[in-house]
Amino acid sequence: MGQTFSAVSPAATASRDARGHVVVDRVAKTFQTQDTSVEAIREVSLAIRENEFVTLIGPSGCGKSTLLRIVGGLIEATTGRVEIRGRSAQEAQRTKDIGFVFQQPALLPWRTVSANVELGLELNKGAGAERLCSTDEILALVGLGAFAKAHPYQLSGGMQQRVAIARALIFDPALLLMDEPFGALDEITRAGMRYELLRIWGDTRKTVLFVTHSIPEAIVLSDRVVVMSPRPGEVREIIDVTLPRPRNEDMESAPEFVRIAERLRHLLRA
Repeated sequence: MGQTFSAVSPAATASRDARGHVVVDRVAKTFQTQDTSVEAIREVSLAIRENEFVTLIGPSGCGKSTLLRIVGGLIEATTGRVEIRGRSAQEAQRTKDIGFVFQQPALLPWRTVSANVELGLELNKGAGAERLCSTDEILALVGLGAFAKAHPYQLSGGMQQRVAIARALIFDPALLLMDEPFGALDEITRAGMRYELLRIWGDTRKTVLFVTHSIPEAIVLSDRVVVMSPRPGEVREIIDVTLPRPRNEDMESAPEFVRIAERLRHLLRA
């Protein structure tokens, strides 16, 4: 069988796809405190194509979440630029072209599933943001059509995270940013949720930037895996995942899968 991964330099990737959906160009971030400064990420360049699923992986503290938040316009880069379809990250966020899913679903316990999904609509009344599909359609997409009137305490951890995904999709954003969304789940639930996410992604074909510590999760989900170095985080290597889609659990024991996993472990240990 042929090789199932290839190393691609970040500069070459950004250059060949300069008009991609997301362009990160030499982004750096230093956090200043009263006594010291911490360089979180350094000179990161990356381009993400339309409808591509890209995962960031690296050691704890390497700046994965910081980079994700810069792409989402939640924090400012110290130097460098981010463009989303030619616009700034802040402009894309204002027009609801970005959806966010974090590790904790942060559902309001007194609101039903439907009401939690619709929270963004209520908070953005008059802001020019429009929904493109109904709450019922979104809940059906994430497999919660029968739970619209349930409350968070009546749901499992995986179901609560599906509500968070539905909430992120309510404005039909083109870009979905996901920061360890399954990190708080037990391993069995987590393994199932990655295939649920694959199904949702297959139906919606969003552009996704995903953060995880899990090597199997990164391989199962991704078109490409971006391996970051220890802090200050830099792009160490970008691995193309050429496993065919649709993917299933049987692939996790395939030689190609094992080879990519070994390569990623080597890069993370180096």
